[in-house]
Amino acid sequence: MERGKMAEAESLETAAEHERILREIESTDTACIGPTLRSVYDGEEHGRFMEKLETRIRNHDREIEKMCNFHYQGFVDSITELLKVRGEAQKLKNQVTDTNRKLQHEGKELVIAMEELKQCRLQQRNISATVDKLMLCLPVLEMYSKLRDQMKTKRHYPALKTLEHLEHTYLPQVSHYRFCKVMVDNIPKLREEIKDVSMSDLKDFLESIRKHSDKIGETAMKQGNDPYVAEDLVCPREEAQQQRNLDNIILQQPRIGSKRKPKKDAYTIFDTEIGSTSPKSEQDSGILDVEDEEDDEEVPGAQDLVDFSPVYRCLHIYSVLGARETFENYYRKQRRKQARLVLQPPSNMHETLDGYRKYFNQIVGFFVVEDHILHTTQGLVNRAYIDELWEMALSKTIAALRTHSSYCSDPNLVLDLKNLIVLFADTLQVYGFPVNQLFDMLLEIRDQYSETLLKKWSGIFRNILDSDNYSPIPVTSEEIYKKVVGQFPFQDTELEKQPFPKKFPFSEFVPKVYNQIKEFIYACLKFSEDLHLSSTEVDDMIRKSTNLLLTRTLSSSLQNVIKRKNIGLTELVQIIINTTHLEKSCKYLEEFITNITNVLPETVHTTKLYGTTTFKDARHAAEEEIYTNLNQKIDQFLQLADYDWMTGDLGNKASDYLVDLIAFLRNTFAVFTHLPGKVAQTACMSACKHLATSLMQLLLEAEVRQLTLGALQQFNLDVRECERPIAFCTE
Repeated sequence: MERGKMAEAESLETAAEHERILREIESTDTACIGPTLRSVYDGEEHGRFMEKLETRIRNHDREIEKMCNFHYQGFVDSITELLKVRGEAQKLKNQVTDTNRKLQHEGKELVIAMEELKQCRLQQRNISATVDKLMLCLPVLEMYSKLRDQMKTKRHYPALKTLEHLEHTYLPQVSHYRFCKVMVDNIPKLREEIKDVSMSDLKDFLESIRKHSDKIGETAMKQGNDPYVAEDLVCPREEAQQQRNLDNIILQQPRIGSKRKPKKDAYTIFDTEIGSTSPKSEQDSGILDVEDEEDDEEVPGAQDLVDFSPVYRCLHIYSVLGARETFENYYRKQRRKQARLVLQPPSNMHETLDGYRKYFNQIVGFFVVEDHILHTTQGLVNRAYIDELWEMALSKTIAALRTHSSYCSDPNLVLDLKNLIVLFADTLQVYGFPVNQLFDMLLEIRDQYSETLLKKWSGIFRNILDSDNYSPIPVTSEEIYKKVVGQFPFQDTELEKQPFPKKFPFSEFVPKVYNQIKEFIYACLKFSEDLHLSSTEVDDMIRKSTNLLLTRTLSSSLQNVIKRKNIGLTELVQIIINTTHLEKSCKYLEEFITNITNVLPETVHTTKLYGTTTFKDARHAAEEEIYTNLNQKIDQFLQLADYDWMTGDLGNKASDYLVDLIAFLRNTFAVFTHLPGKVAQTACMSACKHLATSLMQLLLEAEVRQLTLGALQQFNLDVRECERPIAFCTE
């Protein structure tokens, strides 16, 4: 039973395996069924598989037969159509045969025409060969004709280029012709002629460039102030510097921005001229006429003002002719001579700013030209040559500026000169020239500028002090009060509470002097701009100059006013009050300087203002003058005393001079109430002490006089004869 089941299972498994193999044979490519058939022969059921295969074949045959029976009629129709096509094909074959026969007949004429064409082609080749020979000669003749035309129109550089092409390109191709030998013999003469004429053009260029250096420099300094224009004016370099705000100079030389054309080098100029057929123009003189271009939006650059083509032409001509070194030596020698002329300042240069401006423009123009030559030619000038010229120019320029600037007494002119020097230095720095020595020299001019400022402010302070009425400033409205407080840092709550009209304790010269000190600080700050100084250095410079203003200029002006012969006690009292308020304002001046320099007073090495000491000294001098004047007034009153020494009726009425003296002292002491308590007390005590001393002396004199006169009357002597002994005794 179990064996039967196992046999049945094996039979089923074998049947499934045969079915799989059959499906694989049906679905697999014939070339790949080898492994499948091998698996059948390797098994033990080969016979059963063959039976299944036969059964499967019969099934497929039956299906094929059904399919053929189904499509049989279509097959018959196809055969019928094919028979019809065979008849038409026979007709087509006959037509092709007839066409071929006709074509062969007609082709005989074509063969004859081809022979004729062959003969024409042979003739054409002969003609072409002749034309080619003529074409070789015609360019030579055309180039020689062009050369003669260029020589006649004085376009010598294109003529040289034409001569080179003619000699090296065209003549070698036709050298066996006799007319070419004539041309070859004439070439050296043409070269010498071109060489001489180009040198003449160069001399004209050098003379013209010397005359117009100031115009070139003016344009470069105008446009060099714009960083974008400056980068276009020169060849690319790393020395481009940030530009500066130039206050007065910019007002006189307004900045003009323009889009710049790219700089052309010598070879670009050459190519342009070769393609040009126009005769020599005015540009060959070296300077372009730009007067008609002033209204254009685009301002010409430095190299737009100069036509460098004469230099380029002459350089290339001499290079081609093998005399480049001769040309370079001549050019450098002539430019050195011109540099010495440019660096020679006019004798009256210090009188006006225009004299300095023209001097700087000429120098800038000279070096702009040399810089352009340096970057557009290959070796005509080199960096060592430029540096040598610049060192000479720098030393001579600094020496000239030191000499002529020493004559300047106007601080505005010195400031404008400084701004002009900064613009001059910045322009040349953009072109790559070192200008540190110029900025060092500006620090020297800064000291001179400070001295001229001190002289100017000495006059300003003198005018302020002379025009002051030495009376407290009256204010009648809130607007006037705020105006004064805005000019001078003053705070007094009690004064603010008082109704209008009211008075400030100080006179008008206090806010005026305070504002002038600030104006002086601003003037010092203006000079320090663009000098490449740190904030600490600027702060130190301003503080030192301000200290000189306070301790020397303002102090001297105050002392002169105080020592005046006709100054009164009221004016002296007002000066003490004024200097007290100015002394208090020194801290605000410290803050003002700190705000504009951003350097804190606590910073190490920061210079302190000496204003407090200045105003204290002035106040002490005024106090001493008050004591002296008050004592003199008391003496003057006492000298007016006139007594009848022999009268017997004295009465209770005081003398007139004494009444006037007491009234004077009362008014004076009332004025002293505005002084600080200690000062007023000292002044009153000094006056009372001097008065007591004078009165004691007067009483002693009166007693001596009375005794002497009594004795004289007793002896009946003339009183006038004894006046001198009496005076001697009283003394």
